[in-house]
This record gives sequence, structure tokens and C-alpha cells, in this order.
Amino acid sequence: MRRKLALLFIGCCSYVASAQLGGESTYQFLNLVSSPRQAALGGKVLTNVDYDVTQALYNPATINVEMDNQLALNYTSHLGAVSYGTAAYAYTYDRRTKTLHAGITYVNYGEFDGYDEDGNETGTFTGSESALSVGYATRIGYSDFYVGANLKFITSTLEQYSSLGAAVDLGMIYIDDKLNFNAALVIRNFGTQITTYAGQNEPLPFEIDLGFSQKLENVPIRWHVTLENLQEWPIAVSNPARVESDLEGNQTEEDVTFVQNVFRHTILGAELFPDSGFNIRIGYSFRRGEELRIVDERNFSGLSAGIGIKMNRMRFSYTYAKYSSAASSSYFGINIDLQ
Repeated sequence: MRRKLALLFIGCCSYVASAQLGGESTYQFLNLVSSPRQAALGGKVLTNVDYDVTQALYNPATINVEMDNQLALNYTSHLGAVSYGTAAYAYTYDRRTKTLHAGITYVNYGEFDGYDEDGNETGTFTGSESALSVGYATRIGYSDFYVGANLKFITSTLEQYSSLGAAVDLGMIYIDDKLNFNAALVIRNFGTQITTYAGQNEPLPFEIDLGFSQKLENVPIRWHVTLENLQEWPIAVSNPARVESDLEGNQTEEDVTFVQNVFRHTILGAELFPDSGFNIRIGYSFRRGEELRIVDERNFSGLSAGIGIKMNRMRFSYTYAKYSSAASSSYFGINIDLQ
């Protein structure tokens, strides 16, 4: 009984941390925000093609020669005792024409007190998960399209249970240098469990995302629009807290419209001074803002903001993301040019 409760509790932590479609798959940490820059722009950005070596953790098609010898380290103080981090590195070889990318994502759920079915203490237990990825991208002929893939090896330990898995991310990006416009499509976490926790095979958090971005010609701003979780429609459900009752006691559930469903898939972001040594970033996730806000209370759920500062060979990033009136997260990152 204690072990079942432990798994249930840790599973709930994983769901809250990832803000994904909870309860439907395992390894939810695979869709965590990978860096402060990502977090500041709303949580999911697919189209940054530059030095940002962490971007390839989410879209392998963005792997490029500018990432050569770039090392990124990111840490997040998340909800409750949950903390996680990512690291990424890229190396260009073969006359500086081909780039290989490697990355790792790690989450620690902290320490929990264990109890048996009678309420007696049974000691403490922990939970952690990690994923190691290797990625590569290539151009399609002489076109403006690039494709890439990440191969991921996954490990998970929850109390005394453990599991191994493998998955692939597939990405495609279109880059128009004349218009400074990028468009990307990513299929994430296509894979399976190799070994299960307790004999029952569970699906991975499969996800399809579509992203667009453009740097404006006369204004130092790059805007971003991401459409997330396109594999599931509709994504919104009625909120029980918004049930309306008439004088006769009849209850009417919230009516979620088509337009509301469209917005639940949408993330907006903007980066001011994207090519300079100092950046200001802001983003908004409609789904997170709508699902985590308290009814009839303004608490800025879904909003995130951050900055980036370049100092010699290092770039520092910080982001603050608001989830609800009781929960928020801080993201810290450093990108080091090792050349």
C-alpha cells in the first residue's frame, strides 16, 4: 500500500511539474522546459537557430554550426522540493560542416516520508528521472528546409521501482533568411518503455508542436508563436469550479468553445534585442494561464519574463515564471563558448 501511494504521489508531482496531459503517460519530465530562454518565451519555442545549444533538446532540426563548442548548463528551482536541470553540448566536425549534439535532462523529486496502511512510518524514499540524448541535423538538398533527430535513453527511479525507456524526437524547420522568418514542426517522445515499473507498459508523453517566429525588420524584436499538443483535440475540459446554478438548483457546466480550445494550444513570446548582448524576453501560455488561475482572481498565471546578458564568452540567463498565486519557478542558465 505504501509503495502504491508513493508512486501516486510522485506521479502527481511529475504532472504538476510538466503541466502536460497528466495521468495519460509516463516519463512526463521529458517535456519540461529546457532552459531559461525557453521558459521566458512561454515554455516552448521551436525556431531559434543560433548559438543556443539547449534549443536542440526540444527541436533537433535547429542543430547548426554556430553551436560548435557551446556548453549550456541550466537549473530550475521548481514547485515544492522538485528541482531539475539540463546540460547540452555540440561539436562540429568534418571540415566544420557537420554538428553532433548531446544533452541530458535530470529531475529530482526530493525526499518523501513513507507510511504503511496503518499510518506507521516506514522511512524516507526519493524519486528521480533522467534522459540522455544524442542528435544530428542536416539540410535537405539546397532548399531552405532542415531536418533533425534526437535519440533519447531514459531512466526513472521512483521509490524502489525503476524503469528504462527509449524515444526519438523528429524535427523539421524552414528558414527564410530574407524575411528573417522560421517555421518548425516537431514530433516528440516517439518511443516505448524497455523495462516497466511493475509489469505494465505505459505510453510516453507523445507530443506534436508547430512553431513560427520572425525578426522584425525595423524593430529589434523577434516574435514567437507556438501551437502545442496538436496530437489531441479538443484539449480543454470544463472547470468544475465554474459550474453555474440557478434558483431551482439546476447546474450548468462551463461551455468550452472552439476558439477557447484554439487558445489552449497557443503560446506567445517576444524577445527584445535578440542579437545584442542584453535581451529582454516575455511570454504567455494560454493553457497554463487558464487552467491554473483562480476563478475571479488576477494572479498572472501563465506569464513569464526573463533576461539574457552576454559577458565575454559567457551568456547568463534568468527567468521568472508564474503558475498560480501559490506557485512560481525561477530558471537559471549559463552558456559558455569553449572555443
